[in-house]
Amino acid sequence: MRPSPEVITSLVERVTAGEEQALSELLPVVYQELRKLSKKYMRRESNRQTLQTTALVHEAYLRLLGDRKLQWKNRAHFLAIAARSMRQILVERARARHAQKRGGVQRAVTLEDKMLGQDQKVVDLLVLDEALKALAALDPKQAEVVELRFFAGLTVEETAEVMGISPATVKRCWTLSKAWLRREMSS
Repeated sequence: MRPSPEVITSLVERVTAGEEQALSELLPVVYQELRKLSKKYMRRESNRQTLQTTALVHEAYLRLLGDRKLQWKNRAHFLAIAARSMRQILVERARARHAQKRGGVQRAVTLEDKMLGQDQKVVDLLVLDEALKALAALDPKQAEVVELRFFAGLTVEETAEVMGISPATVKRCWTLSKAWLRREMSS
């Protein structure tokens, strides 16, 4: 049975408050959510992927636990940070492969139609990362909306809650950022 968002939020709040018992209870509860995020990332990866879904989940979770100064607000906020961590892990691995002496290859990901409003298109993960960095330099709020909606898989309402903005603003930012990324990545 899938735990309710309220149960996860309660555990996240207890962990943030420093309750060690809640930390040991959190992983089993969020594990399936993290696997779902990881599978989403892996589906976008090219056939050259060497990292397994489970390994990505574990590495991201270890990073989350290692950064004890983070103050998770709720389930959506926790998942947003986990998604960002997974994206960073994959980008780091793509950079490392690209930097290898024997012609490391950049990793390609599939951006689904819900991201760019078109049929599936294979895009280099490093190009996507650079485009998101450029977007963040222009408008950090739009870049955060992309991370939360696309990478963390949050709904408009969950994204609005995490960011402390209205759902209408999330929709507006989402529309603008998709158009901007489409243009940026096609040039």
